[in-house]
Amino acid sequence: MIEREAQIRALFPMVKKIARRISHVIGGVDLDDLVGDGSVGLIRAVDSFDPCYGLPIEQYARRVVVGAMLNGIRRLDPVSERVRRTLRQAERERYAIASVTGVLPSMREMEGRVPGLRRARTEAHRGTPLSLDAPLIGGEKLQLKVADEPESVLVSHADRMRVHHAVAKLPPRLRRIVVEHYFAERSLRALSNAMSISPQRVSQLHVLAIGRLRRGLNAGT
Repeated sequence: MIEREAQIRALFPMVKKIARRISHVIGGVDLDDLVGDGSVGLIRAVDSFDPCYGLPIEQYARRVVVGAMLNGIRRLDPVSERVRRTLRQAERERYAIASVTGVLPSMREMEGRVPGLRRARTEAHRGTPLSLDAPLIGGEKLQLKVADEPESVLVSHADRMRVHHAVAKLPPRLRRIVVEHYFAERSLRALSNAMSISPQRVSQLHVLAIGRLRRGLNAGT
């Protein structure tokens, strides 16, 4: 019993360190809740550890602690994991199409491609609370028709269409970098791995793509 408590005390700083990292990555998560869930995982890891696993107890406990914290986060999510998985699949397919065609399909268009997407979007919309300080769900906008001038609406729409056309004219490789980096929010390092090229090369292609977009947009003014 004394050895068990000593192991738990010795490994507890690891729980707090992991909790801080996860709280930085996943916004809106309470640090104390993470530490609490991680502590339960740590106790479980110490009690179930067997040297025959072939792993140091620190490495084994880290996996169990992270799993316990992630399970705690999932319990707080009002949207089921099945729904989240369907939405992630749709987003992956959406940006894959955009990287090939240069046109980003709307989520409504994707409903005809991904089974169950319409129901998943409805459930996610219902289960996600609105905040006065946060962006609206799924990039939705409040249409302030009284304040909006018709001229400004038309100009904004025209600007978006010009950008879409300019992106569509890029070579496939450059188009993929622009679409996935700016629309799918993938880092250039992640793109270098996905495209099997060096980070330096993907940075060069990114600069080249932005240069071509600027020249294309300026030529159209």
